[in-house]
Amino acid sequence: MNYTLNQLHIFLKIVQTQSVTKASEALHLTQPAVSIQLKNFQDQFDIPLTEVVGRKIYITDFGMEIAEAAENIINQVYAINYKTQAYKGQLTGRLKISVVSTGKYVMPFFLADFMKQHSGIELLMDVTNKIKVLESLESNEVDFALVSILPSTLNIEKLDLMQNKLFLVGNTSMKFKKSASPKEVFKDLPLIFREKGSGTRQTMESFIERNNISVLKKMELTSNEAVKQALLAGLGYSIMPLIGIKNELHNKDLQLISIKGLPITTTWSLIWLKGKKHPPVSLAFLDYLKLEKSQIVHDKFRWYEQY
Repeated sequence: MNYTLNQLHIFLKIVQTQSVTKASEALHLTQPAVSIQLKNFQDQFDIPLTEVVGRKIYITDFGMEIAEAAENIINQVYAINYKTQAYKGQLTGRLKISVVSTGKYVMPFFLADFMKQHSGIELLMDVTNKIKVLESLESNEVDFALVSILPSTLNIEKLDLMQNKLFLVGNTSMKFKKSASPKEVFKDLPLIFREKGSGTRQTMESFIERNNISVLKKMELTSNEAVKQALLAGLGYSIMPLIGIKNELHNKDLQLISIKGLPITTTWSLIWLKGKKHPPVSLAFLDYLKLEKSQIVHDKFRWYEQY
């Protein structure tokens, strides 16, 4: 057999996601490329690894056994790499972080210099919605999670990083009175919501309920970027984090609409399960953040303070 590590990695991702399409997205490869590698891998076995029913792929029992073996092989390869780097005195290992989708505008700035200082560390950062972030934390699949709303159902510890501010945002085609009442502003506005499970949506719905606002028109989109593009196109308005619209505000493509009760301020926090036994990489990252977080906020997010 002549299968490669790349084929093992691709097959394992297909098993984990139960989808060629999702595997290609997670691996940042095209779907045809993943399909070709899957076929080349499967052709080396006399027993099917997968079967397709309708348009859905299913993993056979034999395929599940091969996936387990593939995971063990990949982990052993990582171990060899880590041992080599550790022998040379480098901090090595995996740092696994799950980040709520808007956190992609935040977390990289707190990681960049740490990763440069420790080239032997492999970063695995999953960007998804709040529900999936908390699921991965609860099942101990990750070392840390970045959230802006603390979970009430998990026993956690936390390190606060910086403020999260949410404003009512729209394009610049309409003019609004300063500090108007929520009901006055919202009565004719088409509102754009994030998907269920999003922390931003939770905050927006709490504001609407607290102010007894009736929403007549609404749209639901599944990412902060999709919401932003809809706002730019003039499809509606949304309560959304300031952190993701720096360039659009600077270019005057979007505006912050002054309204009583906004902005809503929460805190971006790195959280982990209480009592978790952190490996050396995670402990080093926590120590780094405790020392450097204030300087990072000052250097990278100074623009944020003017709003």
